[in-house]
Amino acid sequence: MSDRIILKLGGSVITDKGADCRVNHAALSGIAADIAVVPATGIVVVHGAGSCGHPEARKYRLDQGVAAGQTEGIAVTHRAVSALNAEVVAALRSAGVQALGVHPLHAGVADKGRLVAFESRHLEKMLALGMVPVIHGDVVMDLSRGACIVSGDQLVRYLAVALKCNRVGLATDVPGVLDGGRVVPEITPQTMYTLQIGNSSYTDVTGGMKGKIDELLGLAAAGTGSDIFEVSRLGDFLAGKDHGGTKVRGG
Repeated sequence: MSDRIILKLGGSVITDKGADCRVNHAALSGIAADIAVVPATGIVVVHGAGSCGHPEARKYRLDQGVAAGQTEGIAVTHRAVSALNAEVVAALRSAGVQALGVHPLHAGVADKGRLVAFESRHLEKMLALGMVPVIHGDVVMDLSRGACIVSGDQLVRYLAVALKCNRVGLATDVPGVLDGGRVVPEITPQTMYTLQIGNSSYTDVTGGMKGKIDELLGLAAAGTGSDIFEVSRLGDFLAGKDHGGTKVRGG
């Protein structure tokens, strides 16, 4: 069976998380060049919001839900993350990748902050046509809370199962999961609680590194492992080579 890959691009990789929605065009160009040489066997790109969405979500307290008459934050936050998505798609298409943006607000439904449905039939058709869907962390409607933020990491966990992906990679701005400054080569449910892992020092309403690992351990429990590595090693991951990062496995 050919590889079907979900590649998550961290928000800190494609934006300056300390600035107001400043896109890292140089990083995007390098990422696009790496993806452009991958055989068209099926790749889905998911990216975080970085500085394009987290500040807006925090301002409007979308992690606490919304009520009637207090929905401005939905539009403002979605506009911010959609603008970043357009930049990612443009960089990929400039490199010759047949990328197309897909917005979770239009395709997903959550309940109590967790994604419970995401239409994927159109994604299957895109992949069959050799296209690369580009999906992003977004605000979605929530059956209990009105609306909530669904992170790119939560999308990775959900879509890896829905699309039967056999490889999952997270490209970050660090060499892997760090414990005391050293890369942890492998994480399992048994070793997770021995680690000292911090959260993002920037505005992040989706849980930082610990939130990523929680999602990936859930995915591993469903039978799909994943890899966390520095974006400079993206080419190695895509080629199936050692990337020097962290593997998350089910134990």
